[in-house]
Amino acid sequence: MSDAAPQPEAAVAAERLTKRYGSLTAIEDLTFSVAPGEVVGFLGPNGAGKSTTMRILSGTMAGTSGRASIWGVSVALHPAEAKRHMAYMPENNPLPEDLRVEEYLRLRARLKDVAPDQVDARVAKVMEDCDLVRRASGRLIGQLSKGFRQRVGIADAILAQPKVVILDEPTIGLDPHQILGIRDLIRSLRGRMAVLISSHILHEVEQVCDKVVIINRGRLVAQGRTDDLRRELLPHVGFTVVAKAAPSELAALCAASDPAAEVDAGTPVDGGWTRYRVTLPAGSPARETLAAGLMRAGLPLREIAEERYGLEDIFLAATRRSPADGRRP
Repeated sequence: MSDAAPQPEAAVAAERLTKRYGSLTAIEDLTFSVAPGEVVGFLGPNGAGKSTTMRILSGTMAGTSGRASIWGVSVALHPAEAKRHMAYMPENNPLPEDLRVEEYLRLRARLKDVAPDQVDARVAKVMEDCDLVRRASGRLIGQLSKGFRQRVGIADAILAQPKVVILDEPTIGLDPHQILGIRDLIRSLRGRMAVLISSHILHEVEQVCDKVVIINRGRLVAQGRTDDLRRELLPHVGFTVVAKAAPSELAALCAASDPAAEVDAGTPVDGGWTRYRVTLPAGSPARETLAAGLMRAGLPLREIAEERYGLEDIFLAATRRSPADGRRP
């Protein structure tokens, strides 16, 4: 790929993107961006419009209205130029089973206008990057496991060193070991290429992505870094407390640390111990002092642990709220 074009502010940009099929609206007024070198997770429930959006961004489907651009180039107005900066791997990546891995990648390199004197070097490089040399070299694609076929698809995607890589469910159907390998591979692209990746495996997205974009029913409901979204969407933190105390006694002690603290009715455990859930505002200083305060008060305390909220909690909170709340410039 040529480096002549100046680096744009956004490697991928969707601006008020809408796609309608008659009376059915697949996506509506969708706006988000991916910065150069950034890895972004694109999330949503089944039927939310993720694949539709990716097809529009990749130029394989036309939008009804709005603008999609790759490396500052309009996908609709200049599709060939936009595609020179981008590679797209669909969810069900079609691969010719009767070609050997190297044959397929050499063919794809020529189709992608890789310079003839660089084809062998690029094929060797992506096979090394995608860990295909030892297990897939010389083999027919049809003989490969699902995990290695996905690696071939990603090798194809990065073959011509695009500025943007769009991956639709690259870990679908893989076992945990294969998922770890694809995770490391995607992580290695950070800084080299902008990556937009959709996946239902939220833990993997949290591990590899710089930020997430979450849509629901075709509309944006949240976007940003997970730490920022955690503060925005989950304004409270919970503690599990196992103590010998009545609910009113524990509530009074917690209120001494923060008047906004809330204590549930508790669940008896054994030997007179009760398990409680204590809720505090996310920004409460009592997050750091609650345990010490309870112990100083002489409360019989067997366990206290802060609940950890991950991307799954963020996803559930985002998809429950109104799409209008998720709009950001």
